[in-house]
Amino acid sequence: MASTASTLSWTSSSLLQSFTGNINQATKISDRGTALVIIAQKKAKKARTIILKEDVVDLGKQGQLVSVKAGYYRNYLLPTGKAQIVTPLLLKEMKVEEERIEAEKKRAKEEAQQLALIFETVGGFKVKRKGGKGKLIFGSVTAQDLVDIIKAQLQRDVDKRIVSLPEIREIGEYIAELKLHPEVSARVRVIVSAN
Repeated sequence: MASTASTLSWTSSSLLQSFTGNINQATKISDRGTALVIIAQKKAKKARTIILKEDVVDLGKQGQLVSVKAGYYRNYLLPTGKAQIVTPLLLKEMKVEEERIEAEKKRAKEEAQQLALIFETVGGFKVKRKGGKGKLIFGSVTAQDLVDIIKAQLQRDVDKRIVSLPEIREIGEYIAELKLHPEVSARVRVIVSAN
């Protein structure tokens, strides 16, 4: 029993030394009839850190870093082209791309703020319509009418979908809102008069 305990306490380096350094001693161990016991460690988890190239249901969105099992990556994500292993070079490229996107968003917001300042400094946009009974006008003033007037006065192209205009069917002054950016909007005066 004492010899079994001594073989279990050996480290791999002393075992290697005993087999390579002194072959006689190795034969003595086998002569004693003791068995060499190797205890295996816990199985290592095989996980891969990947970046998703497109949205994957129950896993994540495009561009997201996730950790998945190696088999799932190897058998499904890699062959379908939905993911890529994360490398230091890829992380650096992602960081540069994120910085470029942030700079572009900041530039677009600044342009929208400048455009909003231009719109708000203009006194108002005058619209002439044929007058009807009292303050009523024939027809109504639409977002397209406002876009046409902005183009004529300021030489700026504006999409009519960003214009929020109340229903205008009478002579008077109204406030229209132009949504130039998700965080920037401009309020302009629309003055409706009769011919």
